[in-house]
Amino acid sequence: MKTIFSTLFLVVFSVVFHAQNKWETAKKTALENKELILLNFSGSDWCIPCIKLHKNIIETEDFKKLETENVIVYLNADFPRNKKNQLSAELKKENASLADQYNQKGIFPYTLLLNAEGKVLKTWEGLIPGDALAFSKEIREIKETQKQ
Repeated sequence: MKTIFSTLFLVVFSVVFHAQNKWETAKKTALENKELILLNFSGSDWCIPCIKLHKNIIETEDFKKLETENVIVYLNADFPRNKKNQLSAELKKENASLADQYNQKGIFPYTLLLNAEGKVLKTWEGLIPGDALAFSKEIREIKETQKQ
């Protein structure tokens, strides 16, 4: 009986977990923690400016502090081309949906700062100018203006 209950619980949990995609999870987390959402469209294995953006900004400690200090929820909508880097069908579908909503021109990289409801507060087309510290400071300043 215990095994049947455990199996049933895991099946129900996995269905609920998969039904809540990363976009919905990001919005929920941002709302609960009073954070902004940073949505980045990238081509991780073919777009040179995207690769530079990730290396010089997204992967830095200054940027990661934005996440650990509950300033932003970071969401990457990636569109890789190499076969070895392909995403799951579910993730491809979600990224395409995000692109339909926020990146209809197909710009790469394209970065948006959104509130928890998904309203666009600021956008950056192409490689973000400056360094990670300046970018982090700009995001913090925008968040401060949202509190008022």
